[in-house]
Amino acid sequence: MAQRSGLEDPERYLFVDRAVIYNPATQADWTAKKLVWIPSERHGFEAASIKEERGDEVMVELAENGKKAMVNKDDIQKMNPPKFSKVEDMAELTCLNEASVLHNLKDRYYSGLIYTYSGLFCVVINPYKNLPIYSENIIEMYRGKKRHEMPPHIYAISESAYRCMLQGNWKCQNAQGESGAGKTENTKKVIQYLAHVASSHKGRKDHNIPESPKPVKHQGELERQLLQANPILESFGNAKTVKNDNSSRFGKFIRINFDVTGYIVGANIETYLLEKSRAVRQAKDERTFHIFYQLLSGAGEHLKSDLLLEGFNNYRFLSNGYIPIPGQQDKDNFQETMEAMHIMGFSHEEILSMLKVVSSVLQFGNISFKKERNTDQASMPENTVAQKLCHLLGMNVMEFTRAILTPRIKVGRDYVQKAQTKEQADFAVEALAKATYERLFRWLVHRINKALDRTKRQGASFIGILDIAGFEIFELNSFEQLCINYTNEKLQQLFNHTMFILEQEEYQREGIEWNFIDFGLDLQPCIDLIERPANPPGVLALLDEECWFPKATDKTFVEKLVQEQGSHSKFQKPRQLKDKADFCIIHYAGKVDYKADEWLMKNMDPLNDNVATLLHQSSDRFVAELWKDVDRIVGLDQVTGMTETAFGSAYKTKKGMFRTVGQLYKESLTKLMATLRNTNPNFVRCIIPNHEKRAGKLDPHLVLDQLRCNGVLEGIRICRQGFPNRIVFQEFRQRYEILTPNAIPKGFMDGKQACERMIRALELDPNLYRIGQSKIFFRAGVLAHLEEERDLKITDIIIFFQAVCRGYLARKAFAKKQQQLSALKVLQRNCAAYLKLRHWQWWRVFTKVKPLLQVTRQEEELQAKDEELLKVKEKQTKVEGELEEMERKHQQLLEEKNILAEQLQAETELFAEAEEMRARLAAKKQELEEILHDLESRVEEEEERNQILQNEKKKMQAHIQDLEEQLDEEEGARQKLQLEKVTAEAKIKKMEEEILLLEDQNSKFIKEKKLMEDRIAECSSQLAEEEEKAKNLAKIRNKQEVMITDLEERLKKEEKTRQELEKAKRKLDGETTDLQDQIAELQAQIDELKIQLAKKEEELQGALARGDDETLHKNNALKVVRELQAQIAELQEDFESEKASRNKAEKQKRDLSEELEALKTELEDTLDTTAAQQELRTKREQEVAELKKALEEETKNHEAQIQDMRQRHATALEELSEQLEQAKRFKANLEKNKQGLETDNKELACEVKVLQQVKAESEHKRKKLDAQVQELHAKVSEGDRLRVELAEKANKLQNELDNVSTLLEEAEKKGIKFAKDASSLESQLQDTQELLQEETRQKLNLSSRIRQLEEEKNSLQEQQEEEEEARKNLEKQVLALQSQLTDTKKKVDDDLGTIESLEEAKKKLLKDVEALSQRLEEKALAYDKLEKTKNRLQQELDDLMVDLDHQRQIVSNLEKKQKKFDQLLAEEKNISARYAEERDRAEAEAREKETKALSLARALEEALEAKEEFERQNKQLRADMEDLMSSKDDVGKNVHELEKSKRALEQQVEEMRTQLEELEDELQATEDAKLRLEVNMQAMKAQFERDLQTRDEQNEEKKRLLIKQVRELEAELEDERKQRALAVASKKKMEIDLKDLEAQIEAANKARDEVIKQLRKLQAQMKDYQRELEEARASRDEIFAQSKESEKKLKSLEAEILQLQEELASSERARRHAEQERDELADEIANSASGKSALLDEKRRLEARIAQLEEELEEEQSNMELLNDRFRKTTLQVDTLNAELAAERSAAQKSDNARQQLERQNKELKAKLQELEGAVKSKFKATISALEAKIGQLEEQLEQEAKERAAANKLVRRTEKKLKEIFMQVEDERRHADQYKEQMEKANARMKQLKRQLEEAEEEATRANASRRKLQRELDDATEANEGLSREVSTLKNRLRRGGPISFSSSRSGRRQLHIEGASLELSDDDTESKTSDVNETQPPQSE
Repeated sequence: MAQRSGLEDPERYLFVDRAVIYNPATQADWTAKKLVWIPSERHGFEAASIKEERGDEVMVELAENGKKAMVNKDDIQKMNPPKFSKVEDMAELTCLNEASVLHNLKDRYYSGLIYTYSGLFCVVINPYKNLPIYSENIIEMYRGKKRHEMPPHIYAISESAYRCMLQGNWKCQNAQGESGAGKTENTKKVIQYLAHVASSHKGRKDHNIPESPKPVKHQGELERQLLQANPILESFGNAKTVKNDNSSRFGKFIRINFDVTGYIVGANIETYLLEKSRAVRQAKDERTFHIFYQLLSGAGEHLKSDLLLEGFNNYRFLSNGYIPIPGQQDKDNFQETMEAMHIMGFSHEEILSMLKVVSSVLQFGNISFKKERNTDQASMPENTVAQKLCHLLGMNVMEFTRAILTPRIKVGRDYVQKAQTKEQADFAVEALAKATYERLFRWLVHRINKALDRTKRQGASFIGILDIAGFEIFELNSFEQLCINYTNEKLQQLFNHTMFILEQEEYQREGIEWNFIDFGLDLQPCIDLIERPANPPGVLALLDEECWFPKATDKTFVEKLVQEQGSHSKFQKPRQLKDKADFCIIHYAGKVDYKADEWLMKNMDPLNDNVATLLHQSSDRFVAELWKDVDRIVGLDQVTGMTETAFGSAYKTKKGMFRTVGQLYKESLTKLMATLRNTNPNFVRCIIPNHEKRAGKLDPHLVLDQLRCNGVLEGIRICRQGFPNRIVFQEFRQRYEILTPNAIPKGFMDGKQACERMIRALELDPNLYRIGQSKIFFRAGVLAHLEEERDLKITDIIIFFQAVCRGYLARKAFAKKQQQLSALKVLQRNCAAYLKLRHWQWWRVFTKVKPLLQVTRQEEELQAKDEELLKVKEKQTKVEGELEEMERKHQQLLEEKNILAEQLQAETELFAEAEEMRARLAAKKQELEEILHDLESRVEEEEERNQILQNEKKKMQAHIQDLEEQLDEEEGARQKLQLEKVTAEAKIKKMEEEILLLEDQNSKFIKEKKLMEDRIAECSSQLAEEEEKAKNLAKIRNKQEVMITDLEERLKKEEKTRQELEKAKRKLDGETTDLQDQIAELQAQIDELKIQLAKKEEELQGALARGDDETLHKNNALKVVRELQAQIAELQEDFESEKASRNKAEKQKRDLSEELEALKTELEDTLDTTAAQQELRTKREQEVAELKKALEEETKNHEAQIQDMRQRHATALEELSEQLEQAKRFKANLEKNKQGLETDNKELACEVKVLQQVKAESEHKRKKLDAQVQELHAKVSEGDRLRVELAEKANKLQNELDNVSTLLEEAEKKGIKFAKDASSLESQLQDTQELLQEETRQKLNLSSRIRQLEEEKNSLQEQQEEEEEARKNLEKQVLALQSQLTDTKKKVDDDLGTIESLEEAKKKLLKDVEALSQRLEEKALAYDKLEKTKNRLQQELDDLMVDLDHQRQIVSNLEKKQKKFDQLLAEEKNISARYAEERDRAEAEAREKETKALSLARALEEALEAKEEFERQNKQLRADMEDLMSSKDDVGKNVHELEKSKRALEQQVEEMRTQLEELEDELQATEDAKLRLEVNMQAMKAQFERDLQTRDEQNEEKKRLLIKQVRELEAELEDERKQRALAVASKKKMEIDLKDLEAQIEAANKARDEVIKQLRKLQAQMKDYQRELEEARASRDEIFAQSKESEKKLKSLEAEILQLQEELASSERARRHAEQERDELADEIANSASGKSALLDEKRRLEARIAQLEEELEEEQSNMELLNDRFRKTTLQVDTLNAELAAERSAAQKSDNARQQLERQNKELKAKLQELEGAVKSKFKATISALEAKIGQLEEQLEQEAKERAAANKLVRRTEKKLKEIFMQVEDERRHADQYKEQMEKANARMKQLKRQLEEAEEEATRANASRRKLQRELDDATEANEGLSREVSTLKNRLRRGGPISFSSSRSGRRQLHIEGASLELSDDDTESKTSDVNETQPPQSE
């Protein structure tokens, strides 16, 4: 739980995501499905929805996989609403049950939230990983905040405790849990928080009040010391267990004192129940206390020599040797402990003294005692360990050994020395070691308290932290578990009491009436059973009482306990005699079985008081201080209890001083409870999620057991009794006022009154709620009911709102339709009127005359036109503004389009990058594959090298065997010479004596042979072993006779025979040892191979079974596929038939439409006919309308049918496609699995073949070796059993034969007795069997009665009475059986021989009785269940009613959905009608445009006629002009005037010409324009018709597409919802799988890296070993050379030879030790295949062992160097001896005899030297063989690791495949999502397109209207211009007639334009006037 800074967001591990919890979808799901919890073996509880109820059982559907199951009603537990998901305080849950608590904890744990409140409890689940929630930032975040303001955390509890302490209340925090749950870690976090928040030196800095320099420093160090106390206590009190690497093996209460200002001023630690037995022995894979390992690995050389430390394996008390802790180094921890001690102020002398005591505890275990031969007395053969121990503890060795072996015991008034047995001595040593360590620990705690105590500033208040073991239930529990469970009972009582007090305060504060129950009293009976002092005495009191009785045993204690407490409700006796438990106590957490072995010893904790006094008088002051309370010790005299007088005297002398462990523990517990009762306690419960120490895994059953043991479920039980759910008035009103809409009147009302009114309106049972002053209280489960009601109400309101909205929209659409209908009628009426009048001549006249009538109103029209102009201008400005806006919008849309294009570009670039990445990855993959190939080739090369090395090894072995044979020969020669020299004469004498003895024995054997043969013949059937012994003896006797004769003959040649025998013996010894080792290895290999074979066979069978299952699945899938294909074919046929019918309908529709058009044309033709025709037409129209309606209805029905068919077809197709895809996937998976299984099968077959071959070879070798071994055994027996054993064996055999004969006679007698007893027992058994049959009949009757009870609920009471009667009968039968049992017991007492058979019968009867009692209990339970079901029926009926309402709501929802669908259809029909109307409008507009075009054409014709008239008038005017010129008179006129007039006329003529040309041009242009207009009109008409047709088709298609899309979108939406739910679930699963796979991949990668590292290391080691081999060979050659040189010089070295013999013996011991280690290594390597987790530890061990072996090699090399030195010394001595010999030869001739003797001795010594060399060679051979064995093992390990690496690679490939599949699935889902998005976007785009098309059509219509108006205006302008021109012509004519001057006004020189669709007709006023004048001139003058 250490902090991890900067890597992760800590808030993720503290705060819950509320958005997920308040999800309306989950709320709706919960209400719809009616989810509940059902029990599950795998998950504890599983979510399921109730489907059907069948009596007592309920059919449920599992939420996870949709499977259905039948569950008993009583097993179902209610589920909380989603509102309560991941709730921070589980007391707030409305449904308080085990399932909800477990689910809440599980959800929070999987979300990374490890802290959860449960009322007063804070539940902590160990995350098994570091979380970033313990940093200083988090501490600051919680600082000063209240508990409810922040999420659950240990800091929140610490802060509340601190704040409460500052207000004057003492606080205590109680951390409980199993070992490994995190109690100690949470305790550390509390201390860390308090040290940070309440550190005194910070306060000093803030206040700036420096006192003196010393105290400031002192206070600043206090928090540091407080934190450093923990590592010291951990090293001395913690140890590695199976569950926990740092398990606290003691309980502790840390009391932190504070002053008035809230600063820490000191601390105090109290400890409880140290597990001191761990110092002496440990379980498998566990360690003793950390300090032992830290000291042995961390101490320096100087310290090791001072403390006399040795290696780990040299201490007996370290049962498992050295076991390292992963991720920790004991050496570093030792340094940390030493630093912590220095910070705490420990002196160097104190630390050294402590470490001495630790070393002495280890030395206690090495003291070994032996049992003397004739007596049971213990003796100490070696006292070296005792000397070391006494040196460390400051005692006298002699006194210590005397005190251990013969302690003084007080008997009466005298002291007697009593000899101890070996067992007593061992027990005394272990007890002393445990007591010494316990006293050291107590002294250490006292010393830490002394360092932490600050007497200068007395603490005003304190915070206590209790870290103690939780409730423990093992299979068999001892005295320690009783103490722990007793403590937990007291703590649970405290919790219940505090909860009761808090509840009482809450209810009193709120003024609620409630029957107060003190739940703490529930646990009082169990506590009284344990602690009551008398009347009757409890368990501890009885134990203390028994401790005072000298002859008391554990059995007497149990008997007394059963006698005193047998009737107690919480006490149970063992049910069966064979039960291992002695008694049982029912605790709050469950039933606990206790075994009372050694309870008296554990309670008295006796010590050897002689040694204790010695320790008290020790010369070491520290040891003497530890043992200062010697007078309080239970001595040996009390334990032995020799006499009652001694007991009495001891009782008197020790009274008041001796106190048992139970008394001391009880006292300390009462003190602790008194302290806790004076505080406001907080309870922290730590929980282990799993035993594998894996993060993110939670074992539900394990967690439930801990919740039970920790009292969390007990707390929930208490919550259920009261009103656990409390809501403030305002919140209740705000949330649930919707349920009571009219209960609260308008205006202000008090919250309490409002809630009372709401409750009255809700009609709740008064027992279910209480109304307080500020809150309303509810029983468990009420809020869930209210939540359901609220959800139902909200759904009703929303449905009503939706209905209102839809009604409003429908009414609006209907009104619009009505308006459209009326407009259509008006249009039809006008069109009909126009069609009537258009061919009527008068109408045409009227239309032509009407514009002429407007001449008088010209000015008014001009004004109107001006106004119209202004309006048009305003409209134009508006249109321009709209145009600008549209352009701006267009710009924006273009910009958005550009942005989208850029985004698209970016996406494409990203896609390209992704493609590049994929290509790179593929390239990397290829590179990695190439690397893999390279590695595989390297591995093959390595294997080839390995084979070469193995061949070399075989050669070396052959060479070594040769050398060994030579060495054996030399060794035999050496031993022969030695034995000849020392014992030749003695052996000759002994042999002579033995020959005489053997002759006497031979004669005896001949006599005994006959007797033996007779007895063997008699006992041949029963004594096969004796027969074999007799045969062996006969053989040995024959051999001995032969040997005796040989010995008589070979007496003279004894030397030769002895040499051969010795040689043979030595060879055989060596060979037998080697062969035995080889046999053992081969047997181990054979066993392993057999196990592997069995495993492989099982795997084969499993694989075959899987293959069969998969074939079955495949066949089923193929059947399903065929069925689906048949369904598809049927559906396709239906679809084709539907298509054909649809085509027919469309044809009919087309025919009808053609007929309609024909009728329309006929109607239009016949419009101008008579009234009768009109009536016919109206009738036909009605008929047509009816036909239309009928057609529309048919089309609607047909479309609906087609849509239904399409939907069905689409759903069927989708289902079929899904099933096909599933089948394909399943098939692919099956094929993959099949391929994998086939490959596995092939591999297994190959392995089996290889194993069979190996097995055959090994069996062949074993047979050979067995034959050799048998031969060797025969030879050895011949060589060994020559002399003394024959006589002893003969005597033994005689005695044994006598005994056997007597035993046979007794056995025969017993056999007769047994036969009789067996016959009597058979008769008894028959009787009992008959009784049993009767009982079984009665049982069958009872079972039938039970069934009748279940079927007939009305006759429950009558059947109950019958059952009671049946019970009485059964009890009578049971009593009868018990009486029979007593009779059988009496018979058993009479006949000892029949005990076993009777016991078996009794056991059977007991079993039957138990079975009957169990069945009776089952019946009682069934009756209880019936009663429960009867009580629950009413509740279930209510639930059913709720379900009915719910179902009705679902039906109404479905109906509403149907209505919605109908509305959608109606809207679509409306849209189609609208489109039809628009089409009609467009047709009408086209017709109008045609009429306009015709009118324009007429206007053009008229304009052309006018033009022709103008031309005629012009010609007439010209003629008039000429006439005038000719008929000029000179009268009254001047020439000048004529010329002027001529010029003027010429000018006018020219102007007229130009005007005429212009008019001609304009006419030509107008004709062109007319032609263009006609062409355009035709094209427009055709295009318009085409557009109309296309629009109609498009509208119909769009309509169909829209309907399709709407349905598809609905289906897609539903699919999307389903897929989203599935995707979310699969995503979660995939995320979990991904995490697991990533973890596996990481582990596999790590393992692969480690394997590669190991490979490299092993390769390096191989090279080193090869180098060492070469060096050894070189050294061997050197030794050979030296031995050859020394052979020449050695003469007299007997003393040296003796030393060398000793060294040889030591080297043999070393060799054996090395061989043992080699065997251990082989075992460890064999065990290493069990798993990779153990590989790392074994690797470290192997490395350590290799290092040790290398050290031993170095020692051997040093020994060799010493030998070489000695050889050199011997050479020098040989030189000196040669000189002395020369002097003696020259000095005296008497030394010739001595010289000859010396020469003989020289020869002997040479032989011995050769033997020594052989020994040395053998030693080197042994080392070489050991090294070769190591090499072989390492090679095997290499092969194993290569296999593991291959397996890891396979795993990696499989995981990669799985990952790829997962990624593919994810990509598919993404693609689906993208497709759905694209489809939605397309649909939106289509809708937009339709809208745009509609707008365009409207714009086109407006444009057509505008063009029509424009043409009308232009026509009006043209008519006006024509009228003006005609007027001007008339005026000109008048003027001409008058003969006045023609004047052309310049004011009317402007031009009027007539715009006709692109062509313009421009006429100037002057031209018109001139034309008119011309016309007038051409006319004849009226008067000249």
